[in-house]
Amino acid sequence: MKPEELSPLNLAYLGDAVFELMVRERLVSGSTESVDRLFHKSKNLVSASAQSKSYFRLYDHLSHDEQLIAKRGRNSKSSSKNKNASVMEYRYATGLEALFGFLYLSGKMDRLEEVFAMCIADWECIL
Repeated sequence: MKPEELSPLNLAYLGDAVFELMVRERLVSGSTESVDRLFHKSKNLVSASAQSKSYFRLYDHLSHDEQLIAKRGRNSKSSSKNKNASVMEYRYATGLEALFGFLYLSGKMDRLEEVFAMCIADWECIL
């Protein structure tokens, strides 16, 4: 399967899972907190609002091709509605998720880790 041939929404669908897994892995790494506490932290970090902020934080640090993938995801029309985020936050979050899905399927794990590190740069107080 060639990632560039998938729809941006399919990339975002997979990218959502990749992003959440990375957040959860980061949260449990060396943590002694309860699963309930970890769940609430991850819920806040994987939200459309937080992902939208991450999109803006890292956009200028992306390659041209990565920016195109993120834009395709952002501009995709989804039938899903998010009750906790604005339409624009949801769209930017979808762009971020599409990028994560693309990098994952492309096997660019080092770059995926770099992009994730940019996303969580100011989360240290939460993590």
